[in-house]
Amino acid sequence: MKKILVIEDENALRNVILDILEAEDFYSIGAENGRVGVQLAQEHYPDLIICDVMMPELDGYGVLAELRKNAAMATTPFIFLTAKADYSSVREGMELGADDYLAKPFQRFELLRAVSTRLDKQEAVDRKVQEKLTDLRDNIAFALPAELNTPLSAIVNSSRVLVNECNLMESDDILDIAETIHSSSQQLHRLIQNFLLYAQLELASADPERVKALRTGSTQSVKSLVVDLATQAAQYVDRQADLQLELQDATVQVSEIKLKKIIRELIDNAFKFSQPGTPVRIVSLLSRDTVVVYITDKGRGMTAEQVASIGAYTQFERKLQEQEGTGLGLIIAKRMVELHGGELEIESIPRKETTIRIVLPIV
Repeated sequence: MKKILVIEDENALRNVILDILEAEDFYSIGAENGRVGVQLAQEHYPDLIICDVMMPELDGYGVLAELRKNAAMATTPFIFLTAKADYSSVREGMELGADDYLAKPFQRFELLRAVSTRLDKQEAVDRKVQEKLTDLRDNIAFALPAELNTPLSAIVNSSRVLVNECNLMESDDILDIAETIHSSSQQLHRLIQNFLLYAQLELASADPERVKALRTGSTQSVKSLVVDLATQAAQYVDRQADLQLELQDATVQVSEIKLKKIIRELIDNAFKFSQPGTPVRIVSLLSRDTVVVYITDKGRGMTAEQVASIGAYTQFERKLQEQEGTGLGLIIAKRMVELHGGELEIESIPRKETTIRIVLPIV
């Protein structure tokens, strides 16, 4: 049974609304003013809230603003009742996060239609969220054990050989095994750090104070940072000749350590998923208040459906072809850009080309 909270200071109207809802098998709760309404909402967590705008002590706008601070009610459908259905009051409520308006006086069918519409839309959103959570759990269950096991197995097996046979081995062989252990441990360390960072970003996204703290700092020269990271990435895979740079400089409102993480993940992906001998092109362009960075490779590419479904732990066609990494790098970069007030978009043609477009605010 759906639970609906009705906040209305006119006793007669509140009772009429409660009677209508109860006749339709809703569990309804009444509150005589905004203060009581906020208290009851935090006690009962209703599926929908119907709230008058003009009330003493705490008006409808104040109720909505107060409840939206509670993460558990950030998306609870909210319908305003008002006799003041002018444009300015409607806009004010919508900007605070109201879902609908009912102008007094209203008919019974109008009330029930508004309630049904909002509940149906919320159910659709909830189903979509549940589908994403299910996909996320499935991807974690599939990807995480394999990704952790790959470098860990290399470390365990190589160290076992070293312990058991070091007295019989040449120094060059010992060095080769030591290098395998070192590179595998670096891979494992980066993987664990990415999982932890992703969790921190997801927590931050729901907390305005954390987002504010995240946005402190700036980077003085985007051009220098991109040149250094791109050159290192190209040298690591011996593809210096494939790298193409056309960069305009800017100071951006992203700390250097965070911008390095964003750019490094995207450049690494560009080299990882394209073949030697094909170009990796990085371009930065200045606009009035932003800098736009394009990273283009001629690699495997993605379908429109794959681009739309990009998320943490997602790896496309993992069962059909082996793929290094968990897909976290791209989603971490996207999350970081968005939390800094920027944009990250992907345009891709399967088996031909992928372009990552990053828009960042400049100082």
